[in-house]
Amino acid sequence: MYNQYPNLVIFNHPLIQHKVTHLCDINTGTKEFCELTNELAMLMGYEALKDLPLKDIRVQAPLKKITSPVLAEEFTIVPILRAGLGMVDGLRSLSPTCKVGHVGLYRDEKTLEAKQYYFKLPVDADKGEVIIVDPALATGVSAKAAVDLIKSVGCKRIKIMCIFSAAQGVELLLENHPDVLIYSAKFSEAPLNEQGYILTAAGDAGDRICGTVSYKPKKCENK
Repeated sequence: MYNQYPNLVIFNHPLIQHKVTHLCDINTGTKEFCELTNELAMLMGYEALKDLPLKDIRVQAPLKKITSPVLAEEFTIVPILRAGLGMVDGLRSLSPTCKVGHVGLYRDEKTLEAKQYYFKLPVDADKGEVIIVDPALATGVSAKAAVDLIKSVGCKRIKIMCIFSAAQGVELLLENHPDVLIYSAKFSEAPLNEQGYILTAAGDAGDRICGTVSYKPKKCENK
């Protein structure tokens, strides 16, 4: 299965799998969908950020001065707009002083190619780790474009954190950027549909986060 991708980490924690199932459910409303997305980002962040460097500082504890570790550098979260915004607060809650950049991409509905409309990073993002967040890594086109942009300004330590991933997207990304680590809560080997969506995922996460689309079946009105 996904063991063939050495740079892909899949989370099997029961709490993560539980929340992913409710995220997929068409009966999950916008408010709960947003909450689940944030919670998943926070839970996944513990693993994705486990290799951040530390440094020792001296602090005054209640009984004596002690030497204890803190983060040696801050990381930068880069959501792919707009769906990636739903994962920012959950990840940022782990380190409120981290920085946030933005990559604005939209997908051409005919070619499925990524088109850039916005890109901005903190001036010193290249000094630390960059975590790209997007609920779905499907075709991989947007993720590849985001990494291309971020590398173009000198960033070298880049990770991608997504809730859903597909073999097609993982393969495209690792073929072009074999140094990038991918963290995902659910992986699918099945082909994407004609619109480039993962069939076993939550649909269009951006629409569900913003409430612009509902997948709930329409109720039949009695005439």
